[in-house]
Amino acid sequence: MKDVIIVGCGSYMDSTYGCPGEWRCLKAAAFGEGEFKEPARVIAFVQCECPGRTALATIKMAIKLSNVKPDEIYLSNCFYKPKPECPYFKPEEFAKTVEEALGVKVHFGTHPYA
Repeated sequence: MKDVIIVGCGSYMDSTYGCPGEWRCLKAAAFGEGEFKEPARVIAFVQCECPGRTALATIKMAIKLSNVKPDEIYLSNCFYKPKPECPYFKPEEFAKTVEEALGVKVHFGTHPYA
């Protein structure tokens, strides 16, 4: 079983903009649905907070505190394809930064649920 971190959009999650909470991402990870090709153990669920400057540092802290390096990182649906789009940065840019800094593959999206 792979160890993963999920990164969600804090703005969406806090305001319930199309996301009633992280339960859909956690369910997809547990059952290996959506972008998860097999069940995964979520070692951290990180909320990106506007304007996103601390997101990478928060991921690093989650790794340090859990003492587990993730096999993969997933950008949640609300982070990867929000409506309206994030005014601060593109998910593809963020993923590249994370992959370069941590050497961990970043996936786009999490669950198939509406």
